[in-house]
This record gives sequence, C-alpha cells and structure tokens, in this order.
Amino acid sequence: DLTALAKELRAVDDVRPPHKVMDYSSSSEESGTTDEEDEEEVDQEAGDESTSGAEDSRAGRLSNGESDSAKTMLVEDSESEQAITPSKDGTLVLRQSQSENNSMSKHKSSSSFTPFIDPRLLQISPSSGSSPNNMAGFGQEGRLPDPLRSDASRKGSVVNVNPVNTRPPSDTPEIRKYKKRFNSEILCAALWGVNLLVGTESGLMLLDRSGQGKVYPLINRRRIQQMDVLEGLNVLVTISGKKNKLRVYYLSWLRNKILHNDPEVEKKQGWVNVGDLEGCVHYKVVKYERIKFLVLALKNAVEVYAWAPKPYHKFMAFKSFGDLVHKPLLVDLTVEEGQRLKVIYGSSSGFHAVDVDSGAVYDIYLPTHIQTSIQCHAIIILPNTDGIELLVCYEDEGVYVNTYGRITKDVVLQWGEMPTSVAYIRSNQIMGWGEKAIEIRSVETGHLDGVFMHKRAQRLKFLCERNDKVFFASVRQGGASQVYFMTLGRTSLMSW
Repeated sequence: DLTALAKELRAVDDVRPPHKVMDYSSSSEESGTTDEEDEEEVDQEAGDESTSGAEDSRAGRLSNGESDSAKTMLVEDSESEQAITPSKDGTLVLRQSQSENNSMSKHKSSSSFTPFIDPRLLQISPSSGSSPNNMAGFGQEGRLPDPLRSDASRKGSVVNVNPVNTRPPSDTPEIRKYKKRFNSEILCAALWGVNLLVGTESGLMLLDRSGQGKVYPLINRRRIQQMDVLEGLNVLVTISGKKNKLRVYYLSWLRNKILHNDPEVEKKQGWVNVGDLEGCVHYKVVKYERIKFLVLALKNAVEVYAWAPKPYHKFMAFKSFGDLVHKPLLVDLTVEEGQRLKVIYGSSSGFHAVDVDSGAVYDIYLPTHIQTSIQCHAIIILPNTDGIELLVCYEDEGVYVNTYGRITKDVVLQWGEMPTSVAYIRSNQIMGWGEKAIEIRSVETGHLDGVFMHKRAQRLKFLCERNDKVFFASVRQGGASQVYFMTLGRTSLMSW
C-alpha cells in the first residue's frame, strides 16, 4: 500500500550516502539494450554549433534558477531581424536605435497577437472612445468572427469587443518569440534551469536563454515525443525513438555534451531504458511527499512506476493494469485525501479511472452528446480538493467531475473555438490555443480572463510553463517552427 511504499523508499533514501548531482547509478554503466537509433546519438560536428570560452561559461549555468531578467533576451514578434547585444548579466537586450522611441507602435503593428480582456472582469465600464475596428481579428461591425462569437448556450464564454487598458500600451504584456527557426516540427520542451530543452522530430536541442539564444544540438536523428526534467534526480525522462520507448537520460551526460569538461562522464553510458517498454503513448510524473510516481499509458494498458533512490536510482515497476477496454491516450495520477491512488486516463470515448489498490476500472465521464470519437486535451486535478475534483477537457469543452464520476459543477467550460492544445497554468488558470486566438480562463469557474487574437490563423502547441512563464510553439509540418514565450499572472492580467 501507499504507506508501506513510502516507508520503504524513505528507508532506502535515509541510509544512502551523500553524492554529487553528477553521479550516475550503477545502471548507467551497464551496456543496456540498444535499438536501431542508438548508434546515431552522436555529437554533430558542425562548426557553428561548437562552444568555447565565454560561451562555455554561459552554458555552464544550466542549473541556475530562472530570473525575471531572462525575459529581456526575447526579441519582439517581428519578421525583421532585430539588432541585439548581450548585457553584463548575461541576458540579451534589444540594441538602442533611433527609432526606438516609437518602437511600441511598430511592435504592435508587427505582432502576430493582440491582447484584450473583458472589462467586466475589471469592473470598469468600456471607454466611449474605444474603437473595436482597430483590434486585429474583428469585422467591420466590431464583432468577433463567427467561430468566436459569444453563444448563449455556451456557459462561461464571455468576450467583449471593447477592451479597456488601465495601463499605458507600453506596459501591456506581449507574446514574443525566439528568432531561431527549427527545421523540424517542435514536439515538446522542458525548462532545464533557465534554459530550454527542445524536442523535435529529428532530435534534442538546448536553447540557451541565459546568453544570446544559441542552440546546442544534444541528440540527433531521434524523435523526442515527450520529456520532463527532474533536476534533483539528475534525469531527463522521455518518450523517444521510432519505437516510442520510455528512456531516461542523465543530465550530467547531456551537460557534458556541451561543455566537454568531464572525461569520466564521457566514458559512461548517458541513458537507460525503463523496462522493455515500447509503444508508449503518454506519461505523467506525479510527486507525492517524497515519492515520485510515473504513470504511463501504453497501447491498451496503464503502468505505474515509483522512483527508487540509490543504490537503485531508477524508476521501478509498481503496478500494471492491462487489457483496458478503452485505449489510453492521456494519463494522470491522483492521491485522494492523501491515501488512495487513482489513475485517471482519457480515451477517444471519454475519461476513466483505475483504483490502484483494487484494480477496479470505471468510467468518470462519457460525453454521450457526441456520437463520434473525441479528442481529449487535458486532465486537471483541481487544487485544494484533496485530489478528488477534476476538470476534464475534450473537443471544445471542459466538464467538472470528481474521481467517482459525479458532476460537481453545473457549468460547462466552453472554448470560443476548437483548441489544438490545452494546459493548466500555475496561476490557477487554464489556457487554450486555437487557430484564431489564445484564451486564458479561470480553472475554477471557466470564466474568460483574457484573449490574444491572432492576426492570421496558425496552429500553436503548448510546450511547458514555470512560475507563470509559458512556452509554446508554432506547428508547421514540413516547415520552420519557432518557440514563443509569454508571462502570465492574475495581477498582470487584471492590469491590462
């Protein structure tokens, strides 16, 4: 049971000797199994990607905590190449120019996004001088395009076309993007200290946010579908490769691929597969007290692993649930009232739960009003509910239910359009990325907090977030993809 598992893991943890973060477990030195892509994980000897001197010291700050100053290195969302220069603190700032005095208006016109907020959220009446026709994405009558109009049958979708800025336009938060264009589609990303690991169809790269935005190739010709950085464990968890294996890379090994300053690390194998698992669909790392669980969705099964500290230093199998009726596409793990473990997973039919102790499988929510298969976007375990209440998002809706399958709120979260990506943000908000707009809503009520309208239709994908800093990418199959960045928070939203 959960208590016994915690005691066992703590007992092992308490007796382990102190060790450096760079230490490998004994398993990292084993030969391990290989697949057809293992021999391809070699450094790319490209001259323009090498590091030396000051760049090495900058890359050495991979594990530093993120600072607010990091956002200064982000260039505006403009197609023109901006002049940039590094500042003394290692961040990047825009170089002064003669046109900078009126640069805000230029940035507004060149930006791909236009932010606005419902004045009713601010309890301020719309200004009579506001002109909705100036907002990107509106028609001649100052209305939203048809797909984004408010529908009386849609609860919680409140959009006002007369936004009021209570701060000067120069203080309005903007979406920005990195100038680096990735040749293959960006599939995922994870923050490693202040820097960003980017997983694509063709490999793993590090975007140096502490310096001049340089990109370092780490793993080539291996598809990185999903990943999470666990700095305290010195590991990067991934679903990767043609066979979608669950593979763990050691951060010290990846760091050395940039710095090349530790010959001992170079001698050791830098990764290990978790079991013999192939065909992994999705996973979620869940922390409960001092235990780290990894719940994994396979073709027709769900498996739960628990991290065992040294001398094991790896994820070990804990529970397995096979022959599921509904194929899991999205998975999460909740601890009810600090006692009961339940796996929550989404399928093309709806959302389901597995009681970890008994193995009982049951339905939580099936959208019977939709006759075809559904696209499930997110499973959000609501804060301050003892792990019992959920918001499950699918298609263009979201429903509030508990882990026993009962509706908890007579409210349906309704997006203005079908989102391509949905994510919970630590500011207690939920974001939806659509082709026409990015919506920010309260996770508790579903009410609209703010919207970023696109000037042109585009597909966007959520990547990761930390401390209200949100990263997402353009999705352009066969074309160049770019990473976007924005800072969100209730206080800044309420100040628009």
